[in-house]
Amino acid sequence: MNKLKNITTIAKKLNLKSNDLYCYGKYMAKIQKSKFDNKNGKLILVTSINPTPYGEGKTTLSIGLNDSLNKLGKNSVVTLREPSLGPVFGKKGGAVGGGLAKVVPEDDINMHFTGDFHAITSANNLLCAIIDNHIFQGNDLKIDKVVFKRCLDINDRALRNIKLKDRDENFVITPASEIMAILCLSNNIDELKNMISNIIVGYTKDKKEIYVKDLHAENALTILLKDAIKPNLVQTLYNNPAIIHGGPFANIAHGCSSIISTKMGLQLSDYVITECGFGSDMGAIKFFDIKSRRANIYPDVVIINSTVRALKYHGNGDIKKGISNLEYHINNMKKFSKNIIVALNKFDDDTISDIDFISKFCLSKDVSFSICTMYACGENGCIDLAKKVIDLSKRKQNPYFIYDLNDSLKTKIKKVCSLFGCKNIIYTDDVIDKIKYIDKKYKGYEICIAKTPMSITDDKNVLGYPKNFTMKVTDIAVYNGAKFIVVYMGKVLTMPGLSKDSKYLKM
Repeated sequence: MNKLKNITTIAKKLNLKSNDLYCYGKYMAKIQKSKFDNKNGKLILVTSINPTPYGEGKTTLSIGLNDSLNKLGKNSVVTLREPSLGPVFGKKGGAVGGGLAKVVPEDDINMHFTGDFHAITSANNLLCAIIDNHIFQGNDLKIDKVVFKRCLDINDRALRNIKLKDRDENFVITPASEIMAILCLSNNIDELKNMISNIIVGYTKDKKEIYVKDLHAENALTILLKDAIKPNLVQTLYNNPAIIHGGPFANIAHGCSSIISTKMGLQLSDYVITECGFGSDMGAIKFFDIKSRRANIYPDVVIINSTVRALKYHGNGDIKKGISNLEYHINNMKKFSKNIIVALNKFDDDTISDIDFISKFCLSKDVSFSICTMYACGENGCIDLAKKVIDLSKRKQNPYFIYDLNDSLKTKIKKVCSLFGCKNIIYTDDVIDKIKYIDKKYKGYEICIAKTPMSITDDKNVLGYPKNFTMKVTDIAVYNGAKFIVVYMGKVLTMPGLSKDSKYLKM
């Protein structure tokens, strides 16, 4: 582990010059340059089994793998999502890794960082103010129903249901904002502006859509985001480069860092490690289905992160039962990739017999297995994994997509839910009416399933590897700017609350 170096020194590892950066002090910078010599680097996707209260360490693994690849002499960069203040002060805590596998300066990254989340929140809420001001000033557009929600990057359950002067309303957390999705799916600022202009803000009484462009608000919103669209460069504890940008949650959004940051990494380095939120049933499916399809990039290797204690949790203390959850995620990822590695984030109290059991199970499933100790051993902790990544990444992948964009909405939902193992899907009457409307007007869009991340199903209490279960679609929203349809299943929350033992108590 080394002392922090000036960010201009870190930038040189990616062949970036000082005038390519806009620095925020000595250790953080925005990357201003957008066009680079295309290196066609290898893309490594880190996903996980279904999360447990313990945390499985995807971010820690991603950072540790980046450090180990660099130690082996490879030009590697890790591209991560930015932390949300909701989890930072809530039950989960920060998102900079752990132990000797961290990105730094950690407090700055976890808190305000370079202001991206604040810019997104401000743009979102400026739009809400513009909508309500338009209605107050005479409502020339005849807005009858407002559908665009205010947001806040703090867990605040009191904002789930509020009363405005003329309607009931609710906030969403900033990572669930459509503007967050747009920023992460834009290739440049012009595309960002165009996507923002197409956000649906409301409807007239005869169900005509009202867009941001009808309010002439797209320029003002884009100006607020002119710096936020630029990726952030920081470093690991071993002075290796890390690009951190965007932060949608994978349970209520598409859960991946920005397309701009990933493409930038692929142009600047030989290996790019990126993570997607929660288990492979959430973030990884959305990475392949939405991000890969949009950006025309496809992972060369998929790593499924797991721990002994998480597998025991899924088996109510019995690892032989809990291994079924890992089995699901292996089977799930095999539909998308033949280059799969199961990475065990090892803890000091893991037994040799438990580790051997997982290793033999992976062998039986014909996937590679690697024991990782980056938390305690830093850059030395993922050397075996790094070597396996280098070897597997040489094998060509054939992109696979779950559905055709021209499929009906019900067909898309059925195909994605079949990846969960779902047998039956229930739709409320209101949802059925929305589906008919969406199929007429928005047929070519991807879908983004919003459900609990704690289970493969839409019920957080169902652990392991359930089969032939039923899921319920409770609502559907058109993200016309982001160009996907959000499908809400079960009792999913778009505004979390603080827990009794939240992290702010320990600060």
